[in-house]
Amino acid sequence: MRNINLFCLPYAGGSAAVYSKWSKLLNNAIRLHPFEMAGRAGRHREPFYNSMQEAVEDVIALIRKECGDSGDYAVWGHSMGSILAYELVCQLQKKNLKQPVHVFFSGRYPPSIAKEERNLHMLPEPEFEEEAVKLGGLPQNLFRIKGLLKLALDTLRADYRILETYKPGTLEARFDFDISVLAGKADELAEPEDMRKWMNYCGRQCKFYYFDGGHFYLHNHAEEITRIINNTLCLPKRR
Repeated sequence: MRNINLFCLPYAGGSAAVYSKWSKLLNNAIRLHPFEMAGRAGRHREPFYNSMQEAVEDVIALIRKECGDSGDYAVWGHSMGSILAYELVCQLQKKNLKQPVHVFFSGRYPPSIAKEERNLHMLPEPEFEEEAVKLGGLPQNLFRIKGLLKLALDTLRADYRILETYKPGTLEARFDFDISVLAGKADELAEPEDMRKWMNYCGRQCKFYYFDGGHFYLHNHAEEITRIINNTLCLPKRR
C-alpha cells in the first residue's frame, strides 16, 4: 500500500487541534499534517494573514517541505478551509507544481456561487461576539475566561477578514483528480444544491457524503469521516 500525506486546512477560527483525534483513526499509510495557520497556537507570535493568497503560499511551503516535488498528497478543507484548498489548487496549477491526488471539500459551496458577504469582520466587538455565538464552533469554556475569549474572537475576525475580502480569479480551476464533497444535512451554509456545483470543477470522479448535523458536523463524525478518507486514499493506484 502506498504512503500518502494528508494536509488538513481548518475552518475560520479553528486550529490544527481540530484534526488531532484523526491520527488514531487514519490508516497507517496516511501521514496526517494538520495545518496551523499563523497567529494561533504554536504560531501565536506570528501576525495574522492579510489575504487568502498569503495563507495559500504558507500551505504550499508546508507541502513542499513535507513532500518535496514528487511525494503523493491529498488535501482536506472545511468551510474556509475548502476555499483555501481551492485557491491552493489554482496556485499549484499556475506554478506548474505537483497537484494533489485527491481533495476533500467540506462545509462550503464553491467560489463560482456569488453570495453577498456580510462583512462580519468589520462589526464592533459586542456585535461580532454575538454573531460568533450564532455561528457556533466556539467552545463553551471560552466564555468563562475573558482573555481566551478575546484571543478566539481576534482569531475568528482575522479569518473572516481574509475570507470576506477574498475574490476568486476570473479563470476557474479544473481538477484533474477525484474529489469528495461532504456536508452536514442541516448546514444552511452548505445546502445540497450549492454543494453539487463542485462537480463543475471536476474532470474526474466526484462523490458526495452527507451527515447528521449542521455546519460543524465534523466534530461528531470523526470515525465516519476518517473511514471515508481511508477508503478513498488507501485503494491501489489506478493503472
